[in-house]
Amino acid sequence: MTRNPYARFLAAGFRGQSAYPLATFAGLVANATFGLLKGGIMGAAVASSGGELAGYSAASMAAFVWLGQGMLGSVNFWGGSDLQTRIKSGDVAVDFLRPVSVQAAQILTDIGKGLFALLPRGLPSVLIGVLVGGMALPPSASAYVLGLVSLLIGISVSHATVYVLATCGFWIVETRGLSALYMACSGFFAGLFTPIYLFPDWLLTVTLLTPFPSMMQFPIDVLSGQVTGAGAWQHLGVQVLWLAVVLAVGQLMTRAGRRRLEVQGG
Repeated sequence: MTRNPYARFLAAGFRGQSAYPLATFAGLVANATFGLLKGGIMGAAVASSGGELAGYSAASMAAFVWLGQGMLGSVNFWGGSDLQTRIKSGDVAVDFLRPVSVQAAQILTDIGKGLFALLPRGLPSVLIGVLVGGMALPPSASAYVLGLVSLLIGISVSHATVYVLATCGFWIVETRGLSALYMACSGFFAGLFTPIYLFPDWLLTVTLLTPFPSMMQFPIDVLSGQVTGAGAWQHLGVQVLWLAVVLAVGQLMTRAGRRRLEVQGG
Protein backbone atom coordinates (compact mmCIF):
# COMPACT_ATOMS: atom_id res chain seq x y z
CA MET A 1 0.00 0.00 0.00
CA THR A 2 1.38 3.38 -1.01
CA ARG A 3 2.11 5.95 1.68
CA ASN A 4 0.88 8.79 -0.50
CA PRO A 5 -2.23 10.00 1.36
CA TYR A 6 -3.94 11.18 -1.81
CA ALA A 7 -3.51 7.78 -3.46
CA ARG A 8 -5.07 6.32 -0.33
CA PHE A 9 -8.08 8.61 -0.62
CA LEU A 10 -8.55 7.42 -4.19
CA ALA A 11 -8.24 3.77 -3.10
CA ALA A 12 -10.55 4.36 -0.14
CA GLY A 13 -13.26 5.71 -2.42
CA PHE A 14 -12.87 2.72 -4.73
CA ARG A 15 -13.09 0.22 -1.85
CA GLY A 16 -15.87 2.11 -0.11
CA GLN A 17 -18.13 1.94 -3.15
CA SER A 18 -17.52 -1.80 -3.46
CA ALA A 19 -19.28 -2.29 -0.10
CA TYR A 20 -22.70 -1.84 -1.72
CA PRO A 21 -23.09 -4.71 -4.24
CA LEU A 22 -26.91 -4.79 -4.14
CA ALA A 23 -27.16 -1.05 -4.72
CA THR A 24 -24.70 -1.39 -7.58
CA PHE A 25 -26.73 -4.22 -9.12
CA ALA A 26 -29.91 -2.16 -8.78
CA GLY A 27 -28.13 0.68 -10.55
CA LEU A 28 -27.15 -1.63 -13.39
CA VAL A 29 -30.75 -2.83 -13.78
CA ALA A 30 -31.93 0.78 -13.90
CA ASN A 31 -29.23 1.66 -16.44
CA ALA A 32 -30.21 -1.26 -18.67
CA THR A 33 -33.95 -0.54 -18.40
CA PHE A 34 -33.69 3.14 -19.21
CA GLY A 35 -31.04 2.38 -21.82
CA LEU A 36 -33.47 0.16 -23.71
CA LEU A 37 -36.21 2.82 -23.49
CA LYS A 38 -33.90 5.65 -24.48
CA GLY A 39 -32.32 3.58 -27.24
CA GLY A 40 -35.75 2.83 -28.70
CA ILE A 41 -36.78 6.50 -28.66
CA MET A 42 -33.54 7.82 -30.11
CA GLY A 43 -33.40 5.02 -32.67
CA ALA A 44 -36.91 5.91 -33.81
CA ALA A 45 -35.88 9.57 -34.09
CA VAL A 46 -32.95 8.62 -36.34
CA ALA A 47 -35.15 6.35 -38.46
CA SER A 48 -37.79 9.06 -38.88
CA SER A 49 -35.05 11.42 -40.09
CA GLY A 50 -34.08 9.11 -42.91
CA GLY A 51 -31.29 7.18 -41.18
CA GLU A 52 -29.19 10.12 -40.00
CA LEU A 53 -29.83 12.79 -37.38
CA ALA A 54 -27.34 15.58 -36.63
CA GLY A 55 -24.49 13.36 -37.82
CA TYR A 56 -25.68 10.28 -35.91
CA SER A 57 -26.51 7.01 -37.64
CA ALA A 58 -28.56 4.36 -35.86
CA ALA A 59 -25.37 2.60 -34.65
CA SER A 60 -23.62 5.77 -33.46
CA MET A 61 -26.79 6.95 -31.72
CA ALA A 62 -26.92 3.59 -29.94
CA ALA A 63 -23.29 4.15 -28.90
CA PHE A 64 -24.27 7.56 -27.51
CA VAL A 65 -27.10 6.00 -25.51
CA TRP A 66 -25.22 3.05 -24.03
CA LEU A 67 -21.95 4.82 -23.31
CA GLY A 68 -23.97 7.46 -21.50
CA GLN A 69 -25.82 4.82 -19.49
CA GLY A 70 -22.49 3.26 -18.59
CA MET A 71 -21.21 6.57 -17.21
CA LEU A 72 -24.20 7.27 -14.96
CA GLY A 73 -22.68 5.64 -11.88
CA SER A 74 -19.38 7.46 -12.31
CA VAL A 75 -20.37 11.09 -12.87
CA ASN A 76 -22.34 13.07 -10.33
CA PHE A 77 -25.48 14.66 -11.77
CA TRP A 78 -27.47 14.74 -8.52
CA GLY A 79 -25.25 17.35 -6.88
CA GLY A 80 -24.90 15.81 -3.42
CA SER A 81 -21.65 15.02 -1.61
CA ASP A 82 -20.36 14.11 1.84
CA LEU A 83 -18.80 17.55 2.11
CA GLN A 84 -22.22 19.18 2.20
CA THR A 85 -23.10 17.19 5.30
CA ARG A 86 -19.74 17.81 6.95
CA ILE A 87 -19.98 21.57 6.42
CA LYS A 88 -23.51 21.67 7.82
CA SER A 89 -22.58 19.60 10.88
CA GLY A 90 -19.29 21.39 11.45
CA ASP A 91 -17.24 18.22 11.02
CA VAL A 92 -15.35 19.94 8.25
CA ALA A 93 -13.43 21.79 11.00
CA VAL A 94 -11.75 18.47 11.81
CA ASP A 95 -10.89 18.01 8.14
CA PHE A 96 -9.11 21.36 8.12
CA LEU A 97 -6.88 20.21 11.00
CA ARG A 98 -5.52 17.32 8.94
CA PRO A 99 -2.23 17.80 7.03
CA VAL A 100 -3.88 17.20 3.65
CA SER A 101 -5.87 19.29 1.23
CA VAL A 102 -9.59 19.06 2.01
CA GLN A 103 -10.38 19.69 -1.65
CA ALA A 104 -8.05 17.00 -3.01
CA ALA A 105 -9.15 14.47 -0.39
CA GLN A 106 -12.84 14.97 -1.16
CA ILE A 107 -12.52 14.97 -4.94
CA LEU A 108 -10.15 11.97 -5.07
CA THR A 109 -12.44 9.96 -2.80
CA ASP A 110 -15.39 10.69 -5.08
CA ILE A 111 -13.34 9.88 -8.19
CA GLY A 112 -12.42 6.53 -6.61
CA LYS A 113 -16.12 5.78 -6.16
CA GLY A 114 -16.75 6.72 -9.77
CA LEU A 115 -13.94 4.52 -11.07
CA PHE A 116 -15.30 1.52 -9.20
CA ALA A 117 -18.74 2.07 -10.71
CA LEU A 118 -17.26 1.66 -14.18
CA LEU A 119 -16.61 -2.03 -13.47
CA PRO A 120 -19.96 -3.42 -12.25
CA ARG A 121 -22.19 -0.81 -13.96
CA GLY A 122 -20.29 0.82 -16.80
CA LEU A 123 -18.83 -2.16 -18.62
CA PRO A 124 -21.97 -4.36 -18.37
CA SER A 125 -24.10 -1.48 -19.67
CA VAL A 126 -21.83 -1.09 -22.70
CA LEU A 127 -21.84 -4.87 -23.23
CA ILE A 128 -25.66 -4.83 -23.28
CA GLY A 129 -25.49 -2.03 -25.81
CA VAL A 130 -23.20 -4.08 -28.04
CA LEU A 131 -25.22 -7.29 -27.75
CA VAL A 132 -28.79 -5.99 -28.00
CA GLY A 133 -28.56 -2.26 -28.66
CA GLY A 134 -26.70 -2.39 -31.96
CA MET A 135 -24.16 0.20 -30.86
CA ALA A 136 -21.11 0.94 -32.99
CA LEU A 137 -17.69 0.17 -31.55
CA PRO A 138 -14.84 2.70 -31.66
CA PRO A 139 -13.25 2.63 -35.12
CA SER A 140 -9.61 2.60 -33.99
CA ALA A 141 -7.31 1.87 -31.05
CA SER A 142 -6.65 5.60 -30.62
CA ALA A 143 -10.35 6.15 -29.94
CA TYR A 144 -10.11 3.73 -27.00
CA VAL A 145 -6.98 5.41 -25.59
CA LEU A 146 -8.17 9.00 -26.03
CA GLY A 147 -11.65 7.98 -24.95
CA LEU A 148 -10.44 6.55 -21.66
CA VAL A 149 -8.42 9.72 -21.00
CA SER A 150 -11.46 11.83 -21.83
CA LEU A 151 -13.61 9.65 -19.59
CA LEU A 152 -11.25 10.08 -16.64
CA ILE A 153 -11.16 13.85 -17.13
CA GLY A 154 -14.95 13.92 -17.44
CA ILE A 155 -15.38 12.10 -14.13
CA SER A 156 -12.90 14.51 -12.53
CA VAL A 157 -14.69 17.60 -13.89
CA SER A 158 -17.98 16.27 -12.54
CA HIS A 159 -16.76 15.73 -8.99
CA ALA A 160 -14.67 18.91 -8.94
CA THR A 161 -17.78 20.89 -9.95
CA VAL A 162 -19.90 19.24 -7.26
CA TYR A 163 -17.17 20.13 -4.76
CA VAL A 164 -17.57 23.81 -5.72
CA LEU A 165 -21.31 23.43 -5.21
CA ALA A 166 -20.77 21.93 -1.75
CA THR A 167 -18.50 24.79 -0.64
CA CYS A 168 -21.44 27.17 -1.03
CA GLY A 169 -22.52 25.65 2.30
CA PHE A 170 -19.98 27.86 4.04
CA TRP A 171 -22.26 30.80 3.28
CA ILE A 172 -25.82 29.51 2.94
CA VAL A 173 -25.66 26.39 5.20
CA GLU A 174 -28.54 24.61 3.43
CA THR A 175 -27.48 23.66 -0.10
CA ARG A 176 -30.20 21.19 -1.05
CA GLY A 177 -31.86 23.80 -3.25
CA LEU A 178 -28.63 24.34 -5.16
CA SER A 179 -28.25 20.57 -5.53
CA ALA A 180 -31.76 20.34 -6.98
CA LEU A 181 -30.99 23.15 -9.44
CA TYR A 182 -27.71 21.46 -10.36
CA MET A 183 -29.50 18.14 -10.91
CA ALA A 184 -32.03 19.80 -13.20
CA CYS A 185 -29.40 21.56 -15.32
CA SER A 186 -26.34 19.31 -15.33
CA GLY A 187 -27.83 16.26 -17.04
CA PHE A 188 -29.62 18.34 -19.65
CA PHE A 189 -26.53 20.35 -20.62
CA ALA A 190 -24.19 17.35 -20.33
CA GLY A 191 -26.04 15.33 -22.95
CA LEU A 192 -27.70 12.87 -20.60
CA PHE A 193 -31.04 12.91 -22.42
CA THR A 194 -30.12 13.72 -26.03
CA PRO A 195 -26.92 14.71 -27.83
CA ILE A 196 -26.39 18.41 -27.30
CA TYR A 197 -25.92 18.76 -31.07
CA LEU A 198 -29.69 18.37 -31.42
CA PHE A 199 -30.17 21.66 -29.55
CA PRO A 200 -31.02 24.88 -31.44
CA ASP A 201 -27.91 26.89 -32.30
CA TRP A 202 -28.42 29.46 -29.55
CA LEU A 203 -28.92 26.78 -26.89
CA LEU A 204 -25.94 24.78 -28.16
CA THR A 205 -23.80 27.92 -27.85
CA VAL A 206 -24.95 28.44 -24.27
CA THR A 207 -24.35 24.78 -23.48
CA LEU A 208 -20.80 24.82 -24.84
CA LEU A 209 -20.00 27.74 -22.52
CA THR A 210 -20.64 25.53 -19.47
CA PRO A 211 -18.52 22.70 -18.01
CA PHE A 212 -21.32 20.14 -18.38
CA PRO A 213 -20.51 18.81 -21.89
CA SER A 214 -17.02 17.98 -20.58
CA MET A 215 -18.61 15.56 -18.09
CA MET A 216 -20.46 13.29 -20.54
CA GLN A 217 -20.98 14.48 -24.12
CA PHE A 218 -17.30 15.01 -24.94
CA PRO A 219 -16.13 11.67 -23.45
CA ILE A 220 -18.86 9.89 -25.41
CA ASP A 221 -17.87 11.72 -28.61
CA VAL A 222 -14.23 10.65 -28.25
CA LEU A 223 -14.83 7.13 -26.94
CA SER A 224 -17.40 6.30 -29.62
CA GLY A 225 -15.22 7.67 -32.42
CA GLN A 226 -17.90 10.22 -33.32
CA VAL A 227 -15.14 12.83 -33.05
CA THR A 228 -11.62 11.88 -34.15
CA GLY A 229 -8.26 13.49 -34.90
CA ALA A 230 -8.01 17.20 -34.19
CA GLY A 231 -11.61 17.27 -33.01
CA ALA A 232 -10.86 14.68 -30.32
CA TRP A 233 -7.82 16.61 -29.13
CA GLN A 234 -9.91 19.79 -29.06
CA HIS A 235 -12.44 18.06 -26.82
CA LEU A 236 -9.65 16.95 -24.49
CA GLY A 237 -8.24 20.48 -24.39
CA VAL A 238 -11.61 21.95 -23.45
CA GLN A 239 -12.04 19.31 -20.75
CA VAL A 240 -8.61 20.05 -19.25
CA LEU A 241 -9.41 23.77 -19.30
CA TRP A 242 -12.69 23.26 -17.45
CA LEU A 243 -11.00 20.95 -14.94
CA ALA A 244 -8.42 23.63 -14.20
CA VAL A 245 -11.15 26.27 -13.85
CA VAL A 246 -13.36 24.33 -11.44
CA LEU A 247 -10.35 23.22 -9.37
CA ALA A 248 -9.16 26.83 -9.09
CA VAL A 249 -12.64 28.03 -8.13
CA GLY A 250 -12.90 25.23 -5.59
CA GLN A 251 -9.57 26.21 -4.06
CA LEU A 252 -10.65 29.86 -3.75
CA MET A 253 -14.00 28.86 -2.25
CA THR A 254 -12.28 26.58 0.25
CA ARG A 255 -9.91 29.30 1.43
CA ALA A 256 -12.68 31.87 1.74
CA GLY A 257 -15.01 29.39 3.43
CA ARG A 258 -12.36 28.36 5.94
CA ARG A 259 -12.00 31.96 7.07
CA ARG A 260 -15.77 32.25 7.44
CA LEU A 261 -16.36 28.91 9.17
CA GLU A 262 -17.88 29.04 12.65
CA VAL A 263 -18.61 25.91 14.67
CA GLN A 264 -20.87 26.14 17.71
CA GLY A 265 -21.53 23.63 20.45
CA GLY A 266 -19.33 21.28 22.44
